Amino acid sequence: MQSLFDSVPSLHRDGFVAAITLRRPGKMNRLTTEDLHVLLAQCRELGQDPSVRVVVITADTTDQKRPVFCAGYDVGGFDDPDHDPRLFEKTVDALAQLPQVVIAVVNGSVYGGATDMVLASDLRLGIESAEFRMPACALGLHYYPSGLQRYVEVLGLNGAKQAFLTASAMSFERLRELGVFMALHTTQNIIAAGDELAQKVFLLAPLALTTTKASLSEIGKGDLNADALTRREVLCLASTDFAEGRQAFAEKRHPRFTGH
Repeated sequence: MQSLFDSVPSLHRDGFVAAITLRRPGKMNRLTTEDLHVLLAQCRELGQDPSVRVVVITADTTDQKRPVFCAGYDVGGFDDPDHDPRLFEKTVDALAQLPQVVIAVVNGSVYGGATDMVLASDLRLGIESAEFRMPACALGLHYYPSGLQRYVEVLGLNGAKQAFLTASAMSFERLRELGVFMALHTTQNIIAAGDELAQKVFLLAPLALTTTKASLSEIGKGDLNADALTRREVLCLASTDFAEGRQAFAEKRHPRFTGH
């Protein structure tokens, strides 16, 4: 029987917000093949759930002396004869492709492939005095394409080169300077800060959120399609959410958005 503190990632919904929590604190939340299959299934489930507007991903760091959000993939999985070399990439790509706004509440240091999970999120909060390390080249590994692309998109080419070509740890303070983290918090208040950010986001117009996220992601990848962006603009202009937003502004009240 699995311990409460050694189990697959959990998925919990609370109104418009869904929270995914990594649950192996005694093993630095290192991801097993089973965990990846569960995360992939959770992303597929959330991608088809229009009632969820925000997805928060965080980790259980119970009893850890130095908090670790995630130590990446358990490399022992590479020796499994049924190992799927693309499973990690598929899982992180599924997280990146969620229509909802994804917030990473990074309440500990992060290593290996888990760094890409953080970069695949839309908004990120971190804690003070934590670190971020990508050891692929130290292990003899060339990283997968979409992960390299995310590194360059978020850290810039020079930041990505520093991370990969030195395999050295980067402080969260340095990543904050590079724009990776919106803000850094203490270990004690980061979860509350993540809840506050999630509430701020889900109060925005959901149709505008999903369409704007899609457009920004395409632009970030260099896939600008002006016609597609214009169609989304027209869709939002004609929406009841836009009418409600204008009326609420005129009446000096909070809008009641429906996503239509």
